[in-house]
Amino acid sequence: MGGFLILMVPIGIVLFFLMLSSFFIVRQQTAAVVENFGRFSSIRNSGLQFKIPVVQRIAGRINLKIQQLDVLVETKTKDDVFVRLKISVQFQVIKDKVYDAFYKLENPHDQITSYVFDVVRAEVPKMKLDDVFERKDDIAIAVKQELNDAMINYGYDIIKTLVTDIDPDVQVKAAMNRINAAEREKVAAEYEAEAERIKIVAKARAEAESKRLQGQGIADQRREIARGLEESVDVLNNVGINSQEASALIVVTQHYDTLQSIGEETNTNLILLPNSPQGGSNMLNDMIASFVASNQIGEQMRKENEAKGIGKTTRKKRTPPPPRAAEGDDLKY
Repeated sequence: MGGFLILMVPIGIVLFFLMLSSFFIVRQQTAAVVENFGRFSSIRNSGLQFKIPVVQRIAGRINLKIQQLDVLVETKTKDDVFVRLKISVQFQVIKDKVYDAFYKLENPHDQITSYVFDVVRAEVPKMKLDDVFERKDDIAIAVKQELNDAMINYGYDIIKTLVTDIDPDVQVKAAMNRINAAEREKVAAEYEAEAERIKIVAKARAEAESKRLQGQGIADQRREIARGLEESVDVLNNVGINSQEASALIVVTQHYDTLQSIGEETNTNLILLPNSPQGGSNMLNDMIASFVASNQIGEQMRKENEAKGIGKTTRKKRTPPPPRAAEGDDLKY
């Protein structure tokens, strides 16, 4: 009896472990492939599952979530520029085709990568570098279409493909940056030139308006000076000073006023030449002499013109017409 118990203990332990191995858990968004002695048996979905110990085994598990594979492809554009593109492929195993996804492809990532390389290197060489940036969505659509047609037979659904990065050669990028900088400098120069032109035009208009106002001010000033001189001459005429002497007196007075204003300026560098104590009297004598001489010359010219008959107006006498005879009268000559 004791030997039987000793024999049953290991058998019980083995049966216990076999019972434990009969149950397994499949996680959510996962499928398990079960085989019977190496042959496909069934596909188990999420939850607690049972398998026959020793006879059945879990051959593998398939992830049913959306996965992403990033592929770096280096190729050449139509204008002979080498560029690297990063293609992000989002794919998912179709639930109804877990068998195909598990048994038909050994390494689906390598298969997807090969198709991406093939499509990108067929499409990008048809485009110039600028077109690659502008038409990256066309490249992504072409990759997605090619992958869908190929991978659907293996149980994979291509959700979306994205061109997430376009990286040209370093020298090409530097040249593109220089071109962009030159374009921006050109635009900036045009705006600066336009602003400078506006400032020059505004300054010219302001100067023209200033000159106009200065001219108007000078004209008004001279008009008032002339009016003041006229009044001064009238006042001097009233006290017995003729116009010539009055003009000479006014000029001499202005001369001394000018000298006084020059003397009041301490930092002036103006020099009035000629200048001497007797300069004022000499100026007055010269002006009076010139006025007298001009009067004598004018009188002499008037006498000569009268002698020559210039300026006289001759009128031709008009002969009155002969009287008209009345009707019926005879005219006698």
